[in-house]
Amino acid sequence: MSNLLRIGTLVGGGDAVRVIPQIVGHGFESFSLTFWQTTGSVDLKETAARVRELAEEHNFVISTLGIFGNPLTGAGDNADTLASWERLIDHAHLFGTDIVSGFTGRLTGRSIDDSIPAYAEVFGELGRRAADKGVRIAFENCDMGGTWNSGDWNIALNPTAWEKMFNAIPSDNIGLQWEPCHQMVSLIDPIPQLRKWVSKVFHVHGKDATIAWDIVREYGIHGPKEFVWHRTPGFGDTNWTDIITILRQAGYQGTIDIEGWHDPVYRGELEMTGQVHALNYLKNCRGGSIIPNPV
Repeated sequence: MSNLLRIGTLVGGGDAVRVIPQIVGHGFESFSLTFWQTTGSVDLKETAARVRELAEEHNFVISTLGIFGNPLTGAGDNADTLASWERLIDHAHLFGTDIVSGFTGRLTGRSIDDSIPAYAEVFGELGRRAADKGVRIAFENCDMGGTWNSGDWNIALNPTAWEKMFNAIPSDNIGLQWEPCHQMVSLIDPIPQLRKWVSKVFHVHGKDATIAWDIVREYGIHGPKEFVWHRTPGFGDTNWTDIITILRQAGYQGTIDIEGWHDPVYRGELEMTGQVHALNYLKNCRGGSIIPNPV
């Protein structure tokens, strides 16, 4: 069913064959496979074949392949990032997905405006490569500690940057891997933003945030106290029923995949406890289990 709106989680691409059989029984319906800076020595063809066998056995889908590094500089540990983008675009069909996601990269220490020409050159080419293979590119809306004027990883951090990106490459197969958390960290309200930008959202990360407005009001955002925390869905401030409603009203055909390993409370021994709570919470927010209509 295309309108199922599956709920899943992120798994390291190199660990997928080992990890998925251990957790799929909890009810995850999709998996987003991620790589950090490089696909490394992972045999993508073999991994795809084994993952597809698991998918048929357990009735899940692979929603996206992700490569998170800086493809614009290729410096240091990012030397293989651009080639990894190409590899994942070329192999996506073997996993049964049409989305490859990641960071745009940026010119290190330079502004978003300074980085746009390099972005347009690199992703103009990658976008054409992807379009030829029926693949879409989705950029995570994560600032990775960067600002408008300086950063190391990503320029796709807010709507002003998105407008510049999509104007630089006006392509239907380039969009967003969106989550409310990364906007809330900058005190942006995610709900009206999603309503405005939903047509460019190809994939959704299940990650929320808690904003301590009392700390913001007393200490500000540059004071000595933390004022915001990344949260697993079900423990943060966002109404995910609203998010799912907006997605469905817009005809969204993707998944929501939980991005764990960030919650300050449900971590360590409680990681999967938090993730499975999020899984069941998000299923409830979409209306629960999918119930067939009478014929």
